[in-house]
Amino acid sequence: MTRFFVDAWDPGYGASFEAAAGGPATPSSARIEADHELPAVDWRAVGPRPGVHAPAVVLLVDGVRRNDASLWLTEPDGVSYPGLAASYAAGVVRCDLGRGAAQLAGARVERGLFTASPSAVDVHAGNVHYPVHQVGGNGELAKLPAAVQGPLTALEVAVSSAARTDDDLLVVDGPLRNRRLLPRTLGYVKTQHSQYLDARLTAVVTGLTAGQRSPVFRLGTAWGGWSWYLRLPVAGGAPWAGIVRVECSTELDVAAAVELADLSVVTLPRFASTPYKDPRAPQNLIPIAGLERRLRRMIGDSRLLHRALVAAAGSAAPAAAQPPGGTG
Repeated sequence: MTRFFVDAWDPGYGASFEAAAGGPATPSSARIEADHELPAVDWRAVGPRPGVHAPAVVLLVDGVRRNDASLWLTEPDGVSYPGLAASYAAGVVRCDLGRGAAQLAGARVERGLFTASPSAVDVHAGNVHYPVHQVGGNGELAKLPAAVQGPLTALEVAVSSAARTDDDLLVVDGPLRNRRLLPRTLGYVKTQHSQYLDARLTAVVTGLTAGQRSPVFRLGTAWGGWSWYLRLPVAGGAPWAGIVRVECSTELDVAAAVELADLSVVTLPRFASTPYKDPRAPQNLIPIAGLERRLRRMIGDSRLLHRALVAAAGSAAPAAAQPPGGTG
């Protein structure tokens, strides 16, 4: 009889693994080196190692972004360029595991006008300032949201760097990307879009029990890095339920990567969320969920900002022109 499982995530957030979008069921083309911690033929689940303890201080950093309005900017020669007014924020939560206390250690909000318009100027919408961020290429409207990621990542690095101490562990929500040179840092990927391992090694991953990880492997993607899978505490029995992928810098040697992997096993599960509190449990870590809510409040009311932008566009006419063919 065919078995079925219910993904613990609220379906409004998609799925914890993206099989319908070419996820774990579709192999990645990335080059994988699986023989570093253990030979691939000897792969097995790795549990907590004796003598490994969670660090005294864990910093968890995350960022949020929101598109406030789509704009059109018209040059003196009549050529129009799309633009995107966006707000984004980053913050870091400091978790003192010895005292069992967590607090916001820093947070910042920034905004920007993203466009390929060569003569665009900063937008002032009431008391809110949207500095211009020049976007390369033809600046297609559909591609502008992706341009926000770079400044958001830089903001995450800035707020987390200001909060660091000499013996903490930094956990970044999402892939490391250009944060891979930060010391003692883990990238925490809670949604699995691609299957990097072959069927036999994947079976080791889906066979993990709560608090176990896979061996460390090297991931040959554009950003590279050491990686491993970890299963968080979860009630459901779906193959990928509660599984996250963790990254650390490829600049480390394999021994240092394994050390961080062992540290993740005794650290990350204690932050796992529960379904009755979070629709993305257990992957959406409790401090990250609280931080996301705080940051979304900080970036302000979307309706008020949209109205302020509309008013600013009207007062700046004809610089903020209507898009070709209508009001958009």
